[in-house]
Amino acid sequence: MERDPNAKLLRIFIGESDKVGHQPLYEVLVLEARKAGIAGATVLRGTMGFGANSRIHTAKLFEISSDLPVVVEIVDSEENIRD
Repeated sequence: MERDPNAKLLRIFIGESDKVGHQPLYEVLVLEARKAGIAGATVLRGTMGFGANSRIHTAKLFEISSDLPVVVEIVDSEENIRD
């Protein structure tokens, strides 16, 4: 996909420990987007955040976080994203 001023961004917020079977959900999402011919996908790992339960997840130096926030961003035309 060339630069398209009408391109859309789909942003998906998940936890690092979310899985499909034994595979991380973020990997499944990116691989499926690639299979579908989506223009681009990126996974961003957060250093701090909270979700619906308001529990803080953080990656501080001396702490071990079990479920850091992850954002999967997918970019393409609106039609391709909806498909």
